[in-house]
This record gives sequence, structure tokens and C-alpha cells, in this order.
Amino acid sequence: MKVCVLVPAYNEEATIAPLVREIRSSGFDVIVVDDGSTDNTASKAKESQALVFSHPRNLGKGQALRTGFKYIRGGDYDAVVIMDADGQHLASEISKFISHAKKSKAGIIIGNRMQAPVGMPLVRRITNRLTSYVISKVTSTSIPDSQCGFRLIRTEVLKKLNLSAMKYEIESEILIEAAKNNFNIESIPVKTIYADQKSRINPVVDTIRFWSLIGRNVFRKKQ
Repeated sequence: MKVCVLVPAYNEEATIAPLVREIRSSGFDVIVVDDGSTDNTASKAKESQALVFSHPRNLGKGQALRTGFKYIRGGDYDAVVIMDADGQHLASEISKFISHAKKSKAGIIIGNRMQAPVGMPLVRRITNRLTSYVISKVTSTSIPDSQCGFRLIRTEVLKKLNLSAMKYEIESEILIEAAKNNFNIESIPVKTIYADQKSRINPVVDTIRFWSLIGRNVFRKKQ
């Protein structure tokens, strides 16, 4: 099973190099999409032997993932593992996703942080449970942590997804689109390291984007 790792990054010069090196040491190709960083994220990723695509300005996580997906769909990879660039995800857990994928027919395997959300801010914990409940209802699938960015997606799934999200609602849109195309979604427990990371999620704007996404999909179902 040939797997690459996709890392969307914005101003993550402090963490990107060690993350890329650790992933590369496990034998995986690493694609970093530098989403208009104003620091040395792109150069440090390149020095660490990642393939880097750079946006001229910050466009959002959704567009960064879509840029990476476009490249991966044209390659010979069987699947992609997506990770955040800020050090919250452990590269050592990539093997858990691949091991699960080899014995499962799931199109998407998503990390579940909610079994032991140590250090997760209370507001984030409540929001995650609410959005996961809603996404589970929309997709008719039990998804305990729909907002987790640590996930494996098979390339055959990527080729079917019709994505338009520019920001953080991409996490939900991917799951909704996969369910529409009758791909199974499964979850595995993962750890998350909470240190000094600052969330770039805007609680008002991104909540509006989420509910707008849900509204569009519920409306389409009724048509």
C-alpha cells in the first residue's frame, strides 16, 4: 500500500522541519502545502525533503488541502494521510492508520481524540461533540470526532469528492461527500499533544461556515 502524507501549513516554521524529518524517516513521501506563510515554513519544509506547494497568500485550510489533493490524485498513491503542521499529531501513529486500512474497506479512517481528550480546551471539547453529532446524523455514520484533521483517505475516494470549502469546514465537507458516494467512514483512537499551539479557528465565522455547509446539504437531500 503506497501512502503519502499531506501537511497543510501556515506560519509553522518552528514545527514543520522536525515533523517532515520524522515522517520521511518512516519512508513516506511528504507533501507540504504552504498556505501563504510569512515566515520560513516553505524553506524549512524543502530543506527537510518535503515536496512543497506554496500559495501566494493565505487562502485557508480548505484550499490548502484541495491543492494537495489535486497533486495526489494525479500520482500513483493508494491513500493519503493528512496531518496538522503544529505538532498536535504524532507521526508515530501514521502506522496505525495504515494497519487499519489494510484490514478494512473503509474509504476514510479518521482519528478520534475524544476517548481521552487530555488538554483539549473545554469549549473545543463541547464544540467537537456537537459538530460530530450533527455530521453523524447527516452522514448516517457514527463519527465521534468529525473535526479531527488526522485522517487517512484512499485515493479512490479523493477522485470522487466534489469539494468547494476554503476554510475549516473542509473537514466536514470531506465526510459528507464521502458518505454521499457510499464510502464507509471508520474511526481509530489517536493522541493529541496540546502545547502552545494557537487555534486559528474563528469561533463565529467558522461556526457560520459549518452551519451553512450543513444547510446546503440538508436542502439538497430534500430535493
